[in-house]
Parts: sequence; structure tokens; C-alpha cells
Amino acid sequence: MRTGSRSKGATRKETKEALKPVDDRKVGKRKAAPKVDKRQAKKEKKAKKDPNKPKRPPSAFFVFLEEFRKTFKKENPNVKAVSAVGKAGGEKWKSLTDAEKAPYEAKAAKKKAEYEKLMNAYNKKQESSGDEGDEGSEKSTSEVHDDEEESVQFLINQLSIYSVCRRRWMMRRQMTMMMTMTMMMNEVINHFKTSG
Repeated sequence: MRTGSRSKGATRKETKEALKPVDDRKVGKRKAAPKVDKRQAKKEKKAKKDPNKPKRPPSAFFVFLEEFRKTFKKENPNVKAVSAVGKAGGEKWKSLTDAEKAPYEAKAAKKKAEYEKLMNAYNKKQESSGDEGDEGSEKSTSEVHDDEEESVQFLINQLSIYSVCRRRWMMRRQMTMMMTMTMMMNEVINHFKTSG
């Protein structure tokens, strides 16, 4: 029980330390924020797909490609590349007339109608299970809490990186302004030396 409270206290302390203003002289001595793998973060954020959800129906082109793939493999047994089959199928599809495409479009429309029926049934089932409560929730409260802590930690890291970059930018800007003022002062002094 105590270990859980310690970890929360530790994250609060880290949060406070990350949000404290830092003296510019200490910027070089601070440790860099740990890098977060963006691809891994995106994968974690994506919702898991429901295996019971019906698959989307193929378009007329993909219905055609199913049949074309069989004939292409028979005619060209040596060609193993999927890209070659797709390329040849695309060229053949473009060369077909509307009358030749009609049977494939009819099959696609039929599959789409079946898909819509299945989706309606699936949606009704989802709504009925949603009314019963949060039993359909895939994540437990501890997992949700962990996700929230990770996102807070990520934001803190981003904030610290931003503040370091902003301080460096401000320092460069101040240095540039000081250099221009020094140059202007030198010009004024040189002007008075030559005229006086």
C-alpha cells in the first residue's frame, strides 16, 4: 500500500522540479529530458480494434483484382512480386469499359449491402452492451491511471525542453541586441573622435 503512495509522491516531486524556473547559469548542468519514442507513444494511444467488428467490403476494383490475380498467376507462374500483380491489374482495370466493369461493381454493391446489415446488427449489439454499464471497457482503472501519468510525464518533458530552448533563444537575442548596441556606441564614439 505504501509503495503506491511513494510513487505518486515521487511523480509529484518530479513535476514540481520540472516546473521550477531554472537559473540560466545552471542550464548546462541540468540533465536532458529523457527521449520519448514517438512511434511507441502513438501505438499505445491507438485504440484496440474490436475483432467482432465486420470487415469493410472490397471496392469494385478489389473484387476484379481477386479474379485477375488467379488468371495472372496461371499465365505468369514465375512472377512472385505482389506489386507486379497490382500494377498489371491496375492497367487492366483502366482499360476495361463501363460495361465490362459492371459485374464487378454489382458484386461490390452486393457485398456493401451485406456489410451494412452486419454493421447495423453490430452497432445495435454495441449500444445494448453500452446501456448495461462500462463492462465493455477494455482498460481497467489502473491502466487508465497509468496512461494519464505517462501523458502527464510526457507533457512535463516537453515543457522542460521548451523552456530550455526558449531560454537559449532569449540569451541569443540578448547577445545580438548587446552586440548591435556596442557597434552603435562604437560608431558614435568614432564619429565624435573624428569630428572633435
